[in-house]
Amino acid sequence: MALTEIDKNLLKRCLAEEPGAWKDFVDRFLGLFIHVIRHTASARSAQLSDQDVEDICSEIFLQLLANDHQVLARFQGESSLATYLTVISRRIVVREISQRRKAEALGHVTASRSSLDQASANLEVERWEDREQVRTLLNELPGNEAEIVKQYHLEGRSYREISAALGVPENTIGPTLTRARTRMKDNQVRS
Repeated sequence: MALTEIDKNLLKRCLAEEPGAWKDFVDRFLGLFIHVIRHTASARSAQLSDQDVEDICSEIFLQLLANDHQVLARFQGESSLATYLTVISRRIVVREISQRRKAEALGHVTASRSSLDQASANLEVERWEDREQVRTLLNELPGNEAEIVKQYHLEGRSYREISAALGVPENTIGPTLTRARTRMKDNQVRS
């Protein structure tokens, strides 16, 4: 799909910093960014709260404004503006989700911790903060199960990423993690 005249004029107005141009830009593309955030989070098995979506959306807009609209200025019009913005925003969303997961996995999350993977946490799917406990558990698990636990709890990978990396069905990862958690709880009771 080609660049429309409406988007071409909107982009030109934004780059010229005309009054009202940024508001028009936000009104036009806010829905797109929210869709990209939710779709990307779903594809990466991450559950986002409304606050998370707002925070990530703000980060997208900040990146678009950074360095005198550098990202927008680089657009060459070889696709629709929506397609270009989808690619840019998806990269930002993936980076944000990865950073949040790493922070959670390392225990750098405050009391108002992000609700990434909140649905999973409600099902007792949680990332263990005591990395030593995870390492101990890994020694007791069969090879493939140990690798799944390692990739999920220590590396912060999504079910989809683990599935692709190990060549196992995505729907087997949750049950594998549940079995591992059960073993860990049993070991804690024995200790």
